[in-house]
Amino acid sequence: MTLRPYDPMDQTAVLVLIDADRLPGQPQVTPAMLAEAMRGSAAQEDSWWGEFGPPSVQVAVSAAGGLVGVISCARRTKDDTGLIQWLHCREDATVAEALIAHALTTLPPRPVEAFQFATALTQGLEALPARHRPVTRAALEHAGFAGERLWRCMRADLPRPELPRASDIRIVAEPERRAARKLQVRRDDRTVAEAVIGLPLQGIGVLWWIEVSPDARGHGLGRAVLGSALQALSDLGADQVVLYVDDDEPPGGERDRTAANALYESAGFVEVDHLWSYSLHRGR
Repeated sequence: MTLRPYDPMDQTAVLVLIDADRLPGQPQVTPAMLAEAMRGSAAQEDSWWGEFGPPSVQVAVSAAGGLVGVISCARRTKDDTGLIQWLHCREDATVAEALIAHALTTLPPRPVEAFQFATALTQGLEALPARHRPVTRAALEHAGFAGERLWRCMRADLPRPELPRASDIRIVAEPERRAARKLQVRRDDRTVAEAVIGLPLQGIGVLWWIEVSPDARGHGLGRAVLGSALQALSDLGADQVVLYVDDDEPPGGERDRTAANALYESAGFVEVDHLWSYSLHRGR
């Protein structure tokens, strides 16, 4: 097996590799999505990508000439921290370990992060789906990376007509995210609840978050805003929706998400996977 820089002629084979790792609730990667990822950008994470230089994409080629793996790496401009942005190898341990070893050889001798935020290859999928990618996870840990569980990925089919709707909701632009909309409930000249949705891609929408003011909780407003958000996505053409719950803190903590998980499960969402990010600290 040898590694070499990505060539435009590799596009079809790379798309096949990426598609082999596609999760339920994720779109099929198109040439345009791959091109955006290779430029180092994503509609959901512009602020993060702006900290990094242009990616370096390498492919792994077997002795028989087939493309068996691909990895994208970049450097953060301000401190030279390395980043493994994405990696696909059909969960072949030998290929995964070779790609990671290559990344550690070519990146500066500074900390290296892996799977830290969403790329243009996904519909907001941050970090590595540990259950679906056990070989990649093991290869990272074997190389010395420490993992941190960050998100619970969930999905549901649309529409959800059984859910209530908020009667006084309005939809406005979302200035912090491209391809997103904000739903607000305002009472007495203040916002008491809001939700942010990502516009559908290939029929898949994203529910970024729901928030209800503490003094407005306990009256079913959160469930009504959820119903309104899912209806808005259906109206925009979505036939399924994904969401990400930050569940890195145990029950009873300041950011306990027990209630949020119960709300989503009762509304028909099912768990897809838990998402992990990784970091490796090494000396100069």
